[in-house]
Amino acid sequence: MKDTTGARRLPNRNQVEAAILGEAVRLFAECGFEGTSVATVAERAGMSKQNLMYYFPSKQALYQRVLDTVLDDWLERMASLADARKDPGEVLRAYIRAKLAFSREQPLASRVYALEVIGGATLYGEQIRRRVVPLLRADIAVFEHWIDEGQIAPVNATHLLFAIWAMTQSYADAAAQMALVLGRDAPVQQDFEAAEQLITTMVLAAVGLNNQ
Repeated sequence: MKDTTGARRLPNRNQVEAAILGEAVRLFAECGFEGTSVATVAERAGMSKQNLMYYFPSKQALYQRVLDTVLDDWLERMASLADARKDPGEVLRAYIRAKLAFSREQPLASRVYALEVIGGATLYGEQIRRRVVPLLRADIAVFEHWIDEGQIAPVNATHLLFAIWAMTQSYADAAAQMALVLGRDAPVQQDFEAAEQLITTMVLAAVGLNNQ
């Protein structure tokens, strides 16, 4: 008879980990690493601290997993730039749209990452250096190729990317301030659409594609 125990356990483990991570993201975003306890995450996830630590043996391991998930998503969107064969205007439009979509769909995850960076990246700096820097260099090489081919105007690609990150991620990291100014509970779809249009216009103008 075929043993299906392992097949049954995997989906259950995935569900439990998803529940834990969902509460962990919320608490890390609200309280930061130091202000979050494993016991509180466990309570919010409806389990004992001991049970949670079967899946994540320490708060550091839980925090690392949360940030790994954030960075995986962020780098997947960032990787879309690293293809010099594509039209620059189309690539930049898609990238800005994807970054705003992340801010809209995963605001808590974005805030956890922002808090880590604002705090000096003391717990996750090596992972950022190891994973972000090579991809950033690949993206910069694409911009340099476009410049050499006369497809875009000369631009400091590093700082252009920094500007795009700041503009798009602010819709997650500074959402509370935006909501107060806009008179809403939170930024809504029309705000993200307006942001996409404006940010895209600014970025395309910076690289000489404002007529596209």
